[in-house]
Amino acid sequence: MELSKNIAIALSYIIIIISLVPLIRHDYWIFRVCEYPRLQKLFINVVLLLFLVFFFGIETTPDKVISFLLFLNTGYLIYQVFPFTSFGPKQLHRTKKNEPKKQIGLFIGNVFQYNRNAAEYLKCIKSKDPDVVMLVETDQWWASQLETLKEKYPHQLLAPSENTYGMLLYSKFELQEEKVKFLVQDDIPSVHMKIKLPSGDLISFHGLHPTPPVPQENPRSTERDKEILLIGKEAKKTKGPVIVAGDLNDVAWSYTTELFSKISGLLDPRKGRGFFNTFHAKYHFLRFPLDHVFCSNDFTLVHIERMPNCGSDHFPMFIKLQYSPEEAVRQEEPEADQEDKETASKKINKAT
Repeated sequence: MELSKNIAIALSYIIIIISLVPLIRHDYWIFRVCEYPRLQKLFINVVLLLFLVFFFGIETTPDKVISFLLFLNTGYLIYQVFPFTSFGPKQLHRTKKNEPKKQIGLFIGNVFQYNRNAAEYLKCIKSKDPDVVMLVETDQWWASQLETLKEKYPHQLLAPSENTYGMLLYSKFELQEEKVKFLVQDDIPSVHMKIKLPSGDLISFHGLHPTPPVPQENPRSTERDKEILLIGKEAKKTKGPVIVAGDLNDVAWSYTTELFSKISGLLDPRKGRGFFNTFHAKYHFLRFPLDHVFCSNDFTLVHIERMPNCGSDHFPMFIKLQYSPEEAVRQEEPEADQEDKETASKKINKAT
């Protein structure tokens, strides 16, 4: 009994430390990866608190201390996840007046390069009939398997690659000024263009897939953070509607993603609606929201949905937005203060 209690107390201190580690603004992977499992930390924290209180009781001063710390940590973690629950305020309003010619349906997905279930992906895409499809981790094999999309999507920007960072974009709508850029690393592409809606309105679109901060790929988040924030600054200075989408290899609530939102002024459609965890598709307890769509405040939301698994380690996402410029005055744009701007500049200018 005493051994079980000691183990529970030790685990309690570990979960508290892991919860606080992300407050250290260091690029090394161990600090950044600890940002990912926020829901998991909350669940484990609550279980440990209930276990200690109701199974062992609060008798000694150390018992009271660890129980109080777990209680505080529960509140801290709830505060962090609250904006992404249905109880939080919605950052992007729902569309009130349906205007199909001003709408864009976007399907994004990380296919997992070594996944060979292309037929399932094509079936999933067909089920939503999106206007734009962007897929990442696409090599030449995937490009060949998706050739049939060209019949329905006459406009493409294709950058397949064998290094798990290939990108393929297919569009029903006309593309203008389309470019493949290598913003931070010579082998990590991003796609940039203007998409012309049937209404004639032009949307600036940025699609990206930066490297994750994990030991086997990149021990630091420097390159990832730099690419995300570069796009944020570009979005901020763009006149007109903007959409940024892709597998950012970062969670929706992380320090970097929040900084990106402030620097770019873009809204997160998930806030007030749910987590929409897209990774890992095969392990229910280890799921995080890594695939994102952000938009300027002159859009409204028609529909958002996490799609079924298609053999990848990521679930695809489908979102339909409507260009509603009249809503811009009613949707508050995130703003960066001077400290945020200085932090973003330091990260962008940091040697990689």
